[in-house]
Amino acid sequence: MEKIVECVPNFSEGRNRGIIDSIAEAVRRTENARLLNVDPNADYHRTVFTFVGTPEGVLQAALNAFDAAARGIDMSLHKGEHPRMGAADVVPFIPVRGVTMDDCVAIAEEFGAEIARRHTLPVYLYEYAARSPQRRNLADIRKGEYEGLPEKLLDPSWKPDFGEPVFNPRLGATVTGARIFLIAYNANIRDPKEDKAHEIALRIRESGRVKKGPDGKPVKDAQGNKIMIPGKLKAVKAMGVPLDEYKISQVSINLVNYNVTPLHVAYEAVKEEAATLGVHVSGSEIVGLTPLEPMLLAGRFYRQRKGLSPDGSEAELVSAAIEGLGLSDLYPFEPAKKIIEYLI
Repeated sequence: MEKIVECVPNFSEGRNRGIIDSIAEAVRRTENARLLNVDPNADYHRTVFTFVGTPEGVLQAALNAFDAAARGIDMSLHKGEHPRMGAADVVPFIPVRGVTMDDCVAIAEEFGAEIARRHTLPVYLYEYAARSPQRRNLADIRKGEYEGLPEKLLDPSWKPDFGEPVFNPRLGATVTGARIFLIAYNANIRDPKEDKAHEIALRIRESGRVKKGPDGKPVKDAQGNKIMIPGKLKAVKAMGVPLDEYKISQVSINLVNYNVTPLHVAYEAVKEEAATLGVHVSGSEIVGLTPLEPMLLAGRFYRQRKGLSPDGSEAELVSAAIEGLGLSDLYPFEPAKKIIEYLI
């Protein structure tokens, strides 16, 4: 394929294998689209799907996947650890080869308009497709989550980009847009309570935390805005969550731009902060897929740390990254199934 687009939809179902399989099958049967990865998480009650294809194929696969999800998911019954506002919580389109970001914005707009028409739900555009600054950040759009949607839709400033401002109790709302490649990455904290994991997240994420005064109340500037204390890492979003299946907690991280903050920099920052809190970081996991480049960067870093040459073979660098990042801590990390270049 001369033109390749990637789509990484996050659906609010991580437990019912039948529903997950039906979404996967909807992608598989779409011409000019290829399903690369399905990554469910029961605690998050969320599954991340990754597929690639031609612009037309990926758009159709995303529509087919949404149709399948709409038949099986009921948000009024949904409870999970990960923030969410809809059955198809976020559906991003990413340029891979022979396409521009503007091309992906156009795909997102067509996708958003069509699902709003078919399923009568509000749809918001984010990142490069956002039509206003307040909608660029996914976290800002998702604030209040599914439970806060009825009230949010009454606010004229949150009129959806597609569809009417009417609450759909079964499907909630969907966010779609275009973005650069994002790595969903979790660091494993050997403590089942998420309070220390969340404290680490506040320390490392770019947005940081709200500054508080001696009375414990937020400190505000002259305009009445809360003053933020920035975190230590740029292009990083993070929060602490429990992972009951493994009796641990995680610092759940989105590396928005791995060229700004690579995998190994984020992992080492988590370890540094964990040490100050007296908790152990046993490893990490990549949710969905990763490009090869950040794995090679991590491999060079960890080989140098061992006194080895950073100029090892590709296989040696990937192996060093897996070991250094502890990527097989919860389950085996298989490069052939997790690195996007090895799958296309």
